[in-house]
Amino acid sequence: MESESVSTKQRRIAELVRIHPEVSFTSLAYHIDLRWLHEAYKRTRKDGAVGVDGQTAEEYAKDLGNNLRSLLERAKSGTYVAPPVRRKNIPKGSSGTETRPIGIPTFEDKVLQRAVHMVLEPVYEQDFLDCSYGFRPGRSAHDALEVLWKQAMNIGGGWMIDLDIRKFFDTMDHSHLRSILKKRVCDGVLIRLIGKWLNAGVMESGSLCYPETGSPQGGVVSPILSNIYLHEVLDTWFADVVKPRLKGKAFIVRYADDAILAFSCREDALRVMEVLPKRFGKYGLTIHPEKTRLIDFRKPKAQGGAKPSKSATFNFLGFTHYWGLSKKGRWYIKRKTDRSRFSRALKGIDEWCRKNRHLSLKRQHKTLTLKVRGHFAYYGITGNGMGIVRFRHQVERIWKKWLNRRSRNPDMPWERFQRLRKRFALPPAKVVHSYCAANL
Repeated sequence: MESESVSTKQRRIAELVRIHPEVSFTSLAYHIDLRWLHEAYKRTRKDGAVGVDGQTAEEYAKDLGNNLRSLLERAKSGTYVAPPVRRKNIPKGSSGTETRPIGIPTFEDKVLQRAVHMVLEPVYEQDFLDCSYGFRPGRSAHDALEVLWKQAMNIGGGWMIDLDIRKFFDTMDHSHLRSILKKRVCDGVLIRLIGKWLNAGVMESGSLCYPETGSPQGGVVSPILSNIYLHEVLDTWFADVVKPRLKGKAFIVRYADDAILAFSCREDALRVMEVLPKRFGKYGLTIHPEKTRLIDFRKPKAQGGAKPSKSATFNFLGFTHYWGLSKKGRWYIKRKTDRSRFSRALKGIDEWCRKNRHLSLKRQHKTLTLKVRGHFAYYGITGNGMGIVRFRHQVERIWKKWLNRRSRNPDMPWERFQRLRKRFALPPAKVVHSYCAANL
């Protein structure tokens, strides 16, 4: 009953926004009541890492009613104090040297951020364009991959700009974000709360700092704020300003801060490549000069029929995209697991096996089965059959290595391991997403 009531309110918000596309709404926070906060609590993960106050979801739930009433009162009256986020650095890429900072809010802060997210979502879902996919309801990374494949095939590959924004979440300008928000949301309560989260500070290794830009990755409200920002900076600019001035066809596919811009005409791609740094610089963002590339991704036939070079590839959402021949001898865009993602996944398996080699074979097998299925669920895509077969094989080799380490005989014969494989077989490699290339 509670979730239905919240859903009804969200539909009402969406309908109002759809009817009034140019209006900035001043009274949205009144939708947030105790029932709304209960629903926000339900939608908040209970097993996440704790914030700076050390409070778990279980502890918060012991006096849930009073906690939510207090939270609602403080949020509406303006007395809510956003606590600093606890920063944790996680590995980025397969090298292990580069890291990405993740912000971990307190549990209560997550609940309130979820409540605000639930108000903002029906507002901006009416404005967001079809080209964006990250952190949006009913849209997945595989939806983005499928659209990218179809549109790229439609223009024969074309010229691709692999766009990389340098430290986007760390450099998002607060003043620009407020200006963009106020085009659609002028509610004082919501704007004040978002401002408090942006200025809450970051706690790392016992030291507290207050960055003047950015929104910490990991915050519940950060993904929608990033989408709102890039909707203005990139999506609407490309649709309303860039495309009408182009000679040929063009499209964009964006997932959070990762984007591919494609053009059928090289001259169009060069012109856009030239103005991108100026456009992003206007909003306090920087295009990475080395990672942002212009790629000749035309179908090999358009390049004289020669086999495409290794440089004529690009990575997007964990896959390397390249041209290959189908069984019928036709060129089509194929995808395989990005090498760095493949290495990172195996490194995670190796680390888990090392730490848990003392567990029973049955328990190890259960967890490894879940990990392998999870890998197949994402990377099991048409054309990547060999990649997932190789992944399964490497997982078996890693498992065998760490089983050897707990034995008095550190060199288990492969024949013995084969018998174990039959008893504790890992899931067979399976293509889960079989679309796109079926008729080629």
